[in-house]
Amino acid sequence: MKTSNCYYLGYISKTVGYEGSLIAFLDVDDPSSYRDMESVFILMDGKLVPFFVEQIQMRTPKGEAVIRFEDIDSIDKARHLCKCDMYLPLSRLPQLPEEAFYFHDLVGYEAYDNRDRFLGVISDFLDYPGNPLFSIRKSENDEILFPVADEFIRQIDHGGHRIYLHPPEGLLDLNR
Repeated sequence: MKTSNCYYLGYISKTVGYEGSLIAFLDVDDPSSYRDMESVFILMDGKLVPFFVEQIQMRTPKGEAVIRFEDIDSIDKARHLCKCDMYLPLSRLPQLPEEAFYFHDLVGYEAYDNRDRFLGVISDFLDYPGNPLFSIRKSENDEILFPVADEFIRQIDHGGHRIYLHPPEGLLDLNR
């Protein structure tokens, strides 16, 4: 499994107790929809490693949870997972209402600036925690990393597979 085939679920912040339990932050819109998950992928040394969930207990509505994984039965084993990111396959994304979409759904859309100038095609959605980006490519050697934030998106035309952006001042000059 590759991170490009997954979405960022959250991260493990610290251990709790002495029997291998961990505190995790689920960086998702509705953390309660993950209370029955069976497994996650944890990014360790650049590779996604599957872990099976033995027990998960939501602590707060804001996404904090206590997780126990199979075969992690001591604080020493649990410590190795602290500060690691968790992922799930894209196929496990919750269903959205008809008019809603996920940002990775915009890959392949043509991107235009304030003056309706063609910037390129969105080639990837990089779901970095706290700093999601679109990779917009006009050619093999011409890439714009564009911040994904509501204030920079003017309009999305799903029928025409186009997105109209309002670039932050100076962003487009970085690549020229």
